[in-house]
Amino acid sequence: MEVRALKNPYTDYHETPGGAQYHFDHRGRLTADFAGRVSDKISELLFHMENGLKSADPRDCSVYTGWAGIALLYLHLHRTFGEITFLQRALDYACRSLQSLTGRWATFLCGDAGPLAVAAVVFHRLQRRQEADECLSRLLHYHQFIMRGEGLPDELLFGRIGYLFSLNFINQEFEQEKIPIQYIQQISEVVLTSGESLSKRSCNQEQSPLLYEWHQKYYVGPAHGLAGIYYFLLQPGFGVGETRLLKLVKPSVDYLCYLRFPSRNYPACIGDTRDLLVHWCHGAPGVIYMLLQAYKVFGMDQYLADALQCGEVVWQRGLLKKGYSLCHGVAGNAYVFLALYKLTHDPKHLYRACMFAEWCMDYGKHGCRTPDRPFSLFEGMAGTIYFLADLLQPMKSKFPAFEI
Repeated sequence: MEVRALKNPYTDYHETPGGAQYHFDHRGRLTADFAGRVSDKISELLFHMENGLKSADPRDCSVYTGWAGIALLYLHLHRTFGEITFLQRALDYACRSLQSLTGRWATFLCGDAGPLAVAAVVFHRLQRRQEADECLSRLLHYHQFIMRGEGLPDELLFGRIGYLFSLNFINQEFEQEKIPIQYIQQISEVVLTSGESLSKRSCNQEQSPLLYEWHQKYYVGPAHGLAGIYYFLLQPGFGVGETRLLKLVKPSVDYLCYLRFPSRNYPACIGDTRDLLVHWCHGAPGVIYMLLQAYKVFGMDQYLADALQCGEVVWQRGLLKKGYSLCHGVAGNAYVFLALYKLTHDPKHLYRACMFAEWCMDYGKHGCRTPDRPFSLFEGMAGTIYFLADLLQPMKSKFPAFEI
């Protein structure tokens, strides 16, 4: 098996339970010393990021690798630290993203919906109501296209789920039903119909009543694939209903569980026998969110057990040679431990998140590869900063642009 991770040098929590005391107390609150180190590293990396962004692609408006992603980071920093300067930086980057919309895609991560949604929230926080409403109006103009678009995929990066996230993001950030819930439920309905249709055409209904493809492949992970779509269909209030949850979503989730390797990692796509990738986008680090949501919805201990096994995979194989990013790096993998900690309150998971943070705070010292967009949110330094800020409030943490 090709080795894509560096050896984990850290002693695990079970072996030295007292070792966590330096990082957090018995209530899960980071110690002042460790939180101070994290905050200092955030400031240091922000300085490097800002310098690096001077040579970034001026036309990239996206959340994934462009200006809207940097705006989202500064929104997060404003929420974490309360400094108005962070909100002003968010405004600067949000406005820059609005100047380079492409009209090509309508998703949060890789399309125009992300910049519009992020800008709406920035304007809302600044009490610039008219500009926020203009962004919301432009965002909703995509709704009919998403509902009727022939050949449109259903996945997160470029498909219907990516637009659905944008609408839910608005309601969460505005803390009210700014987008009528029926808009979200209508998209869920189309996604269900699409998944049933493909499953029937593929003669795969007995194994997985819902199937989704991207470029003629059935991807498993959340970026382009099944685990991400099922995660959203499992969300309460999205209109799936108990009957279809049991008839359509649950057996589809169970089929994905069946696909896992003996190592407890997951394939990149159905039929792939290579146990290689341990990324948020492909492998156990992304599948875990589906498993945890299935546990919350159905209450079956096996889902939690499978999720805990994902955590073991990430602890053993999650310090990636690819670097420190969210999509396919250490920061994205570290969110696995925060997700497990939020549900179980087991300090082992918070300890592991802190260890991966220690690795991230040695940014650039491990000989990892330099990403194509080295300062962006999902491929570069901005994502690492986002994770470090989330670690300061672990019970409020959410994988950006994905976790509900």
